[in-house]
Amino acid sequence: MASAVGSLPQHLETTEKSRPVPENSEADGGAWGPAQDPDVGSDGADPEAGSLPHAAKSVGVDWIPGCRRSGPRRDGWVPRLLFWTRVLRGCGSLIERWPFTRAQERGPLRGLFRTVPRLEGAPPRSYPGLLPTFSERRASPFFHPAAPVPATMAFPHRPDAPELPDFSMLKRLARDQLIYLLEQLPGKKDLFIEADLMSPLDRIANVSILKQHEVDKLYKVESKPALSSNEQLCFLVRPRIKNMRYIASLVNADKMAGRTRKYKVIFCPQKFHACEMVLEEEGVYGDVSCDEWAFSLLPLDVDLLSMELPEFFRDYFLEGDQRWINTVAQALHLLSTLYGPFPNCYGIGRCTKMSYELWRRLEEEEDGETKGRRPEIGHIFLLDRDVDFVTALCSQVVYEGLVDDTFRIKCGSVDFGPEVTSSDRSLKVLLNAEDKVFNEIRNEHFSNVFGFLSQKARNLQAQYDRRRGMDIKQMKNFVSQELKGLKQEHRLLSVHIGACESIMKKKTKQDFQELIKTEHALLEGFNIRESTSYIEEHIDRQVSPIESLRLMCLLSITENGLIPKDYRSLKTQYLQSYGPEHLLTFSNLRRAGLLTEQAPGDTLTAVESKVSKLVTDKAAGKITDAFSSLAKRSNFRAISKKLNLIPRVDGEYDLKVPRDMAYVFSGAYVPLSCRIIEQVLERRSWQGLDEVVRLLNCSELAFTDMTKEDKTSSECLRLILVVFLGGCTFSEISALRFLGREKGYRFIFLTTAITNSARLMEAMSEVKA
Repeated sequence: MASAVGSLPQHLETTEKSRPVPENSEADGGAWGPAQDPDVGSDGADPEAGSLPHAAKSVGVDWIPGCRRSGPRRDGWVPRLLFWTRVLRGCGSLIERWPFTRAQERGPLRGLFRTVPRLEGAPPRSYPGLLPTFSERRASPFFHPAAPVPATMAFPHRPDAPELPDFSMLKRLARDQLIYLLEQLPGKKDLFIEADLMSPLDRIANVSILKQHEVDKLYKVESKPALSSNEQLCFLVRPRIKNMRYIASLVNADKMAGRTRKYKVIFCPQKFHACEMVLEEEGVYGDVSCDEWAFSLLPLDVDLLSMELPEFFRDYFLEGDQRWINTVAQALHLLSTLYGPFPNCYGIGRCTKMSYELWRRLEEEEDGETKGRRPEIGHIFLLDRDVDFVTALCSQVVYEGLVDDTFRIKCGSVDFGPEVTSSDRSLKVLLNAEDKVFNEIRNEHFSNVFGFLSQKARNLQAQYDRRRGMDIKQMKNFVSQELKGLKQEHRLLSVHIGACESIMKKKTKQDFQELIKTEHALLEGFNIRESTSYIEEHIDRQVSPIESLRLMCLLSITENGLIPKDYRSLKTQYLQSYGPEHLLTFSNLRRAGLLTEQAPGDTLTAVESKVSKLVTDKAAGKITDAFSSLAKRSNFRAISKKLNLIPRVDGEYDLKVPRDMAYVFSGAYVPLSCRIIEQVLERRSWQGLDEVVRLLNCSELAFTDMTKEDKTSSECLRLILVVFLGGCTFSEISALRFLGREKGYRFIFLTTAITNSARLMEAMSEVKA
């Protein structure tokens, strides 16, 4: 079940193609980075394809001294720039000296200089983006009437915002513990790594570090037989039964061959008794030594920590398996040990409450460790994913969310294919605050991104143009101090322009405009019949089994369950279109509360809505209670009304200067999870939110724990740790970053894993892609 990846100093390959690469190279986009301090970030840019001469050649731009144009000028390049000037309006023209040949039109900037046909039904008017829009606010996922593009469109933190703690310490602790465990097996050894752990391990310890501690060869745990000839084997795996069977088969095969070797199993992040029982049943428990690597907190960015446990959602919210709750409690205990106690704790959800109680028990057992420490983080808010399924099911339209939906961000990095890099190879890019271009557009609505990238290109060209009037000394300083940074910025700019263009192509093919319009109608409760018909058409056209399921779940939750007739009709059409093997998936969705059927008498939502307009809020609450008693419901409509999740605006929502967190969904919807956090922080308790808590079916599961700390500073009280159990989306992260900027907070995010609508559906599906 393992395949040899190669001996050091080669990289551990995670792609299908196995090809040798030089040590410390990042060009292959593999799992292993350069031999440098893992705490030091890397942009992940391709040293050749992303280099300044290469990118400049591909677009025909005189970006650097001595960069020659590869073809003659075309007569049509001026109209192209005039077109771009027109659609961007306030941006002005791009760089006047940019000619384009036919070959160069295939470069990374090609999407900026091509007219996209107007979609059928769109009014004949000018737009700032590459897709047209409808006049109605709700109909537009991306684009709105043109407006001047500000020089900096990112959301900068306020000058008085508190500084974030240094989370690089978590990397060092994890690396030191791994080294300690490897050294317990002295001498040369082969290391078997489970596929799920390759990317997290890449962020902690690279090949050179493993080589220094006598790791000879690296293998990926697979279904192929192991071919290792080493006398010592070390396994770095998740605590799963199938892994124990695999290890037992290797040990027993060696016994039958009369071969004696040493075996060590390192469980990450913890060791379960069930795994040891399997080894004992297989008769190999005495032949292997077992240990655990308590690696449960991986800093993906300066304000984002991940436990990298994507299975947490299915295990707990579907299967009811509570094994990871101890891991969450241990992670919270580690944070409070390193960064001081949390004076104010809030939470909502069953999993949250269990994790909190276990964490407090650990704190009481080791009371001396944090006693007297000065708190660095003033508030902690724990939230279960099932409190807000709606946000996770919506299509994302902020740049980072779209990159995740389109390319799948994995462990803080993304593999951009040839369609982005404009070459025949993929490029692995690390997406974090160290990427200056990405950091400025990550939280932006996608309609603003192209304008920013155009402005960035002009600013970059202006910086290069400064060299023309320099003397020798000034040129020397320019080359030694600025040129490297400009090259790097240009490489990143080219990559993100290519990514934007690829997103545009895919979304245009998928009729994204109509999809978003349907989602907004579901969120607002309008045109439900038309939306149901759209979902049926989506299923009949066999667009995507995951997308069809997502829309059905969104319809179910927002309507408090499907009426029996619609449920049976949609289920039948789905099984006929995609196959009867999906039948178990429907059972899973029902158990998780994602796709349910209304009980008899539970179809009075419209009546309830009309009656509530005629009576006081108190009376409406009693009516809601009466209706809720008929069957368990999601109560999304009532919650939306209580928390004002659907903004009421006159005209179009201004995405250039957003007024609230609804901008992350084009102004149509404020994420429920983020609104709850905002309201609780304003009140410093759940007081006044009793009705909301009851509608969320969490009357006994919302808590507040406030302790008086003499050493608590005002700066500390503006730092808030938000813990998502079951996964968190980039849209929620962007929304809370916006809230922090508005209120003077800084949010830190801890999640079991980054999620999105596709991952959520795949976790529930019994049919693996």
